[in-house]
Amino acid sequence: MKRTLATTARVLAQVRHDPQTIALMLIVPSLLIGLIAWIFTDTPAFSRIGPAMIALFPFVVMFLVTSISTLRERRSGTLECLLSMPLAKGEFIFGFALAFTLVAILQTMIAVVFAIWVCGLEIEGSFWLLFAVAALDALLGISLGLMASAFARTEFQVVQFMPALVIPQFLLAGIILPRDQLPGVLDAIGDWLPLSHAIDALSDVAAGTVDSATASSMLVIVAWIAAALLVGSLTLRRRTA
Repeated sequence: MKRTLATTARVLAQVRHDPQTIALMLIVPSLLIGLIAWIFTDTPAFSRIGPAMIALFPFVVMFLVTSISTLRERRSGTLECLLSMPLAKGEFIFGFALAFTLVAILQTMIAVVFAIWVCGLEIEGSFWLLFAVAALDALLGISLGLMASAFARTEFQVVQFMPALVIPQFLLAGIILPRDQLPGVLDAIGDWLPLSHAIDALSDVAAGTVDSATASSMLVIVAWIAAALLVGSLTLRRRTA
């Protein structure tokens, strides 16, 4: 536990000295949500897709930042040095995950507050439950980013994971077309994708229709997070040539 926390502290120290990354994580998701709200000014569309935007943009940003940051640890040889000491791969992965989770909590709070009080997103349910689900969604992006970085050798390969792990979820999550209107096979695939469940849960909270299906969606997200972190810790290489 001490080694995990030490890794967390080191990662947070690195992030603190990188203002561009801080801006990307904390400000860009809210700006993108604001752009969507601006595009749909004077229409009811933002009320429908606003919760999905709270899920989508933090998820994508945390996926990219986490995967690239972890890959740089390997390419620089830092990970190899750390693992030569009594630090397990799992401790490294969970230390990274904890560090970016703390950042994601702040990111999520900014995004949710901005969407509601600046962009005018109306929610019927609990603000704090909306925040909790959105933070869980950001953690999903972190965990998938850590898993992707374990397989990638270069930053370019990390970006290549976007079409494989992120874009299909965007297309099948019900943002463009409600999932029940998709062809049967695509609807079935979408039901297994974690971003679909994040959007479902956020939409339920925003509409004030929280029920057992909402809880099930949150459990699916948690299961994906746990599986991605496990795969990432098992497949992480010491160094990337």
